[in-house]
Amino acid sequence: MKNVTPSTSNSLAGIVGTAVVLALLYFGRDVLIPITLAILLSFLVAPMIRAMRKIGIGQTASVWVAVMLLSLGIAAAGTVIGSQLVKLASSMPEYEETIRDKLATMRELGNTQFDSLTSHAGKVMNELNKSPTDNRTQQDKMQNAVNNNPEAPVLVEIQEPALRPLQLLQKIMASVWPPIEMAGIVLMVLIFVLMEHESLRDRLIRLIGSNDLRATTIAVNDAGERLSRFFISQFAVNFAVGFLVFAGLWAIGLPHAILFGTLAGILRFVPYVGVWLAALFATVLAAAIDPGWSLAIMAFVTFFSIEMIVAQLVEPQLYGHSTGLSPLSVVIAAIFWSWVWGPVGLVVSTPLTLCLVVAGRYVPALQILEILFGEVRALTLAQNFYQRALSGDATEIIAAARAYMKRKSFASYCDTVLMPALHLAGHDLEEGKINPEEKLRLGMAVGTVIESLDGKTHTWKKAEHATFLQDMSLGRHLRAQREKLTGSRQGSFDVPPGSVVLCVGLGEAGNELATEILVRVLRHHNIDARHISLADCASPPPGAKAESVSVVCVVSTSPVKEEKQSALLLADVKLRLQNAHRVLVQLPSPYERSHLSLSQLQFNEENVDTANSYESTLAICLEHLHLETPLH
Repeated sequence: MKNVTPSTSNSLAGIVGTAVVLALLYFGRDVLIPITLAILLSFLVAPMIRAMRKIGIGQTASVWVAVMLLSLGIAAAGTVIGSQLVKLASSMPEYEETIRDKLATMRELGNTQFDSLTSHAGKVMNELNKSPTDNRTQQDKMQNAVNNNPEAPVLVEIQEPALRPLQLLQKIMASVWPPIEMAGIVLMVLIFVLMEHESLRDRLIRLIGSNDLRATTIAVNDAGERLSRFFISQFAVNFAVGFLVFAGLWAIGLPHAILFGTLAGILRFVPYVGVWLAALFATVLAAAIDPGWSLAIMAFVTFFSIEMIVAQLVEPQLYGHSTGLSPLSVVIAAIFWSWVWGPVGLVVSTPLTLCLVVAGRYVPALQILEILFGEVRALTLAQNFYQRALSGDATEIIAAARAYMKRKSFASYCDTVLMPALHLAGHDLEEGKINPEEKLRLGMAVGTVIESLDGKTHTWKKAEHATFLQDMSLGRHLRAQREKLTGSRQGSFDVPPGSVVLCVGLGEAGNELATEILVRVLRHHNIDARHISLADCASPPPGAKAESVSVVCVVSTSPVKEEKQSALLLADVKLRLQNAHRVLVQLPSPYERSHLSLSQLQFNEENVDTANSYESTLAICLEHLHLETPLH
């Protein structure tokens, strides 16, 4: 018998558990839908109860008052919709002539398919609109045919007897009873949820974890307040949209404006498509009423204008730029919940998914829900950079970098994204996880990004740079590329005293690349920065002037390992350039914990500063060059 590994058993348990949950949601919808609606409504009503409790009203009285107000609101909306639908149905014959004229106009456009469709529809309408006289004439013809030919088959028409009052009442009740029953169950469960609010919160705290009561209590309270604020804000916005739609349609003269305003407010709870369904209904009615097209156009423009203003201006200011859900997850949630629970699931899909995401934020076992549906980055910016660089997708990296640099500086991008990504790559290189082809692709992508962000638009090509990257480090290759424009000396030696910043790495490939990035960061701010190697320090080129150097930056990406080497190089710089200010730039990996903290690597010598980022290095150089620090 084969052994079952723990991973296999866990996978099977996960599949079985998921299947059980889906079956429970589907087959238990008659029970779960009222409970879910009651819980969601409790988040909407809870702030009202808290407000009444603050003014001295008891818990029970507050619950009953809040539930009665909610019931009156629901009943009012239902009454408005029902009465308006009855009026709309009774007035439809008045619009028959206009509809026929519109259809005739559309037939004149030459659409043969539409012409065929309307001809069939016209036949059906003619049959429906036949008068009783026409029916009697047809029956007389049939009877004469039977009398003339006794052997002909007799056509029999079965007519249902008129419904008695009691039967009519039973039929009406059969159609309206299910929603009334559902509303009654929801209100009943809502009352008990509100009554047992504190007890349910304590049970939830115990379920999440009672080891740290303070943290758990804060998490539960924060989640409840966030959900309540969101539901109240959404309800207020949808109510305002419904009122504005009613006012706009009433102003342009569209009948039954209050019906479409109410529908707009209710259907707006359906994500993305709800309000446009209401707009479609109103536009179709306007086209049926008005002989022209102006009323239909104005009706659609009314919906479009209100929705654009609310969605793009009001909602982002009211409850953030998003609900905390990714747009794709909102669509998927709408499809899933509508499949499981029908139209009710479509309405509650967004708030229900939001509840699950908030739960995933605080319950470790449900964290997968926040990752899948929440609007959080699955990867950090640095991880995203590294992942795309491995794929050779420099274009996406550059687009993301330019978006980042609209808010932050180039130095900040290098500190936050570029260097952490390079440390990830360096770690995988040391572990042997990157093959030569991936290394080449990674190097070309990183090189393209650095040159593009430095103002160059040239994209590296494999045939052009593969040999160079195999023969030298990426940092030296970038320096060689830059020297094609600036010359091998990276600038003239005939410069004012104290105007040059020298940047030197400690020899390894990672240090050389970090040093070249520092040079480009400084040059980005019009600082005459030059990249030199350890060999250049030992043997300066002819014509170099010591007095032209203001600052020397020694770059180390492994400060703990390179502590002694850094100290020796700083001492050598002091002997050769006595008037230059020295800066030790320490750029350790944020993913590794060192036994020696950076504070222990401070040098107490005079004229030596320690910088732990490109931004701080830039600030030191600007200070010693007597230049202004850039504003971000």
